[in-house]
Amino acid sequence: MKMLSAGKGLSSFLQLLATATGTAVLVALFAINLQAQEFSSRQITVNPAAADYAASAGARNVKVHLRPANTPVGRKTSVAEISNSPAGPVNQNTAPDSGGPRFPADLEFHDGHVVVSMQHVAIYMNPNGACTIASCWGDPEGFLSDLGKSDFIHVVDQYTGSTADDRYTVAGTHVIINYKPNASPFTDADMRAVVHAVAAALGVPGGYGNEFHVFLPPGQDECFNLGFKVCYSPDDIKTFFFCAYHGSADFSDIGHVLYSVEPFQDNFGCSSRPGTPNGQLRLTTCSHMKSSKRSRTRMERRGGIASTTASLGKRLGTNAAFCYSPKPRSFSIPAM
Repeated sequence: MKMLSAGKGLSSFLQLLATATGTAVLVALFAINLQAQEFSSRQITVNPAAADYAASAGARNVKVHLRPANTPVGRKTSVAEISNSPAGPVNQNTAPDSGGPRFPADLEFHDGHVVVSMQHVAIYMNPNGACTIASCWGDPEGFLSDLGKSDFIHVVDQYTGSTADDRYTVAGTHVIINYKPNASPFTDADMRAVVHAVAAALGVPGGYGNEFHVFLPPGQDECFNLGFKVCYSPDDIKTFFFCAYHGSADFSDIGHVLYSVEPFQDNFGCSSRPGTPNGQLRLTTCSHMKSSKRSRTRMERRGGIASTTASLGKRLGTNAAFCYSPKPRSFSIPAM
């Protein structure tokens, strides 16, 4: 796929992120098991065009929030250095209040938009057409559908201010992007081009009612610029900073779009630690990206829901787990 330049090197990337004013929320995940049932949806194929790459290059207000990898560079790099989600001053008067007790690790409300309901749109990057969803990804849509229907998702009620059921659903159409791999990793600019192409093809409106999840196949690296210094790169530990991320961007034609990028997580930097009760295949990153997006506020404004520094660090700790696997029948969400 065509690669877009977004800067050079780690220093320029960190300099860009240094201008950000805050952070997005992470919601604590408790240890439960979910029995996923295979989700059925219509499949279409989309091919990003030059216009989509141009739209990506011209996107404004691009914000991302990364989940650090359990690697030497991931552990020593602060969340702020590899994310650029903003936050503003705390406004406790406008925070949704469940009426229950408050605890030291409770999140704080900084004004802004909260995602009360949403539809997931799954996008699968298929190298040379070699993958089936089951063989390369398991059943992410089934997991997201089950999670959205579960009691567990109501953990976010205290942050969104809504207690309604079935607020987070899965689109009836998923998208396959067939591509020819090359030696260079994808970049976030490539991912935005993919998201733009899919949103335009489906006629899905922008805003907070939809989120586009881009699932990468095993072996596919992804970085934030053509310097390839801040990456998901299990094959190059020096640049292996993150496991997954969610973000937002404003396109001139389709408006504001929410998206996430979900690389393959069954590796030394992203899977759960050995010796924990979470040794089975799991979709924690998917759940984290979903819960985080629901209860976060708009990342590109000076406003949002932010956790305390201590709890944020704990929630970004080493207990990462991967988002999808070829064994989709049983998933675990470990405590974080």
